This record gives sequence, C-alpha cells and structure tokens, in this order.
Amino acid sequence: MTPLFAQATQTDLASEAGSLWNQILAFVTERGFAFSMNILAAIVLFIVGRWVAKILRAFSVKLMARADVDETLSKFLANIVYGLLLTFVVVAAVDRLGVNTTSLAAVIAAAGLAIGLALQSSLANFASGVMLILFKPFEVGDFVEAGGSKGVVEEIHIFSTIMRTGDNIQMIVPNGQITGGTITNFTAKKTRRIDLVIGCGYGDDLKAVRDFLESLIAADERILKDPEPVVAVNELADSSVNFVVRPWVGAADYWAVRWDLTEKIKLGFDEKGFSIPYPQQDVHVHGITA
Repeated sequence: MTPLFAQATQTDLASEAGSLWNQILAFVTERGFAFSMNILAAIVLFIVGRWVAKILRAFSVKLMARADVDETLSKFLANIVYGLLLTFVVVAAVDRLGVNTTSLAAVIAAAGLAIGLALQSSLANFASGVMLILFKPFEVGDFVEAGGSKGVVEEIHIFSTIMRTGDNIQMIVPNGQITGGTITNFTAKKTRRIDLVIGCGYGDDLKAVRDFLESLIAADERILKDPEPVVAVNELADSSVNFVVRPWVGAADYWAVRWDLTEKIKLGFDEKGFSIPYPQQDVHVHGITA
C-alpha cells in the first residue's frame, strides 16, 4: 500500500466517523429529550402497572374467598389474572418506546397457540381439576372409586388427585381421567346398606332360619333401626333357599358390621344345625353286561 493511498483511506474513515458522530449529535439534540421521556414513561408505566396488577391479584383472591372458592383454585386463577395483566403492561410499555406492538402481539398469540397444543392433555387435566374443585363430587377423606382407582382421597390438586389405597399405597390420578368416567363415592352418604345373600338347605326350617338372622341383627347396636333392616326369602335356587339380609349402618361401620355378621351367621348355622348348601351333582353309574 502506497503512502498516498493509506493517507486517503484514513481521511475517508475519519470523514465517515465524523459524519456518524454528527448524526448522533443531531439525533440527541433533536429527539434525545423526547426519547428519554419515552424511556422514563415506559419505566413508570411498567412499575405502576405491575403494582396495579398485584393489587388486582390480591383483590381477586379475597373476592373468590368470599365466594367460598377453594383456596388452591383461587390462588391459581389469581396468578393467571396477574400474568395476563403483566403481559398487557409490558406490551403497553414497549409500545410507549415506539416499537410496533402489532407484530409482537401476533408472536405472543402464535406462541400461546403452540403452547396450548403442546399442553393439550395438561390443559384438559386443568379443566377437570377446576370442575372437581368447583362441583366437589368428593372431598378430602372420602373413599371413592374414580379413574380406574379406588382409595381414600388425600389431596385434590389442579392437575391431579392423590389417593391412598387400603394397603397404604399412594396413587396420583390425572383429573381428566377422573372426570372422564364414573365417580363412585362410598362415603358421600352418612349411612350404607349391607347386602348379604345367605343360603340354607331345602330341608331346614325357614322360620327358624329367619328368626336366627333377625336376632343377630337386633343384637348388634351398630345396626340402625331406621331404615328398618330387611330379612326375606329371595330365591328358590338350584341347591339352596336364599335369604337376603339387608341392614343399614353408619358409613364408618360398614365393613366391620359386614365381617362380623358373616362370621356370626356361619358360627350360628353350625351351632343350630342349619346347612349351607353348595352346588353338587348326582352321578348315576349303570353297568352293562357284555
């Protein structure tokens, strides 16, 4: 490179740098104050908007608490409200800086659609959780059969429900699976009916069998008098005469009374000589002389 060419290049660079500096000075002189005020306004808008969003979130929590909405659901919905308000505040602050927010809104909408499609099953569980909390088909402590599982409900969350089986195994069941099927709540009512089918032989005294079954029911204080228990001949089966025994008990006493009655009926039948028939076949063998 010749000295003359190098000198010309340095002169051009200096000229461009000077021109750029002059443009910056002109921008600062002409628009710097307005741009600074826009930045300040955007900062103030963001701070005030976030403060207002927090106030509205707290107000929505109190409002839902007065409406007796579940605490878990109220906090979750309040956070959603806060997130939406904060998004609006950010967009407004960016717009105050002179940025075109139309494309930004389109990007946010597209991102929301993509996230919604990706989290489709989670959103279904969320919607099911909201219905479970609002309509309360069961509560914590109830023994239910739902979503293909049976156990005691320990916790109800937005996306899933935690249950405990009789052998103390924890199950986490998605809420969408629960609301998508039949929900059987065994403890929703204060009383339950025990249904027993007791068979005796055709040669037994039916009146004596009935009196014995009725005496067992009358002797158990856990069995309710109202509704009145039922002991009746229900069926003349192939091998036995079947009685139905249907006493009413408190929901908490159901299994204990059922087990006790079953045991006492068997011991009483043995003691009184009543038979408990079982299916049997008579085989007749005929000999044929050759």
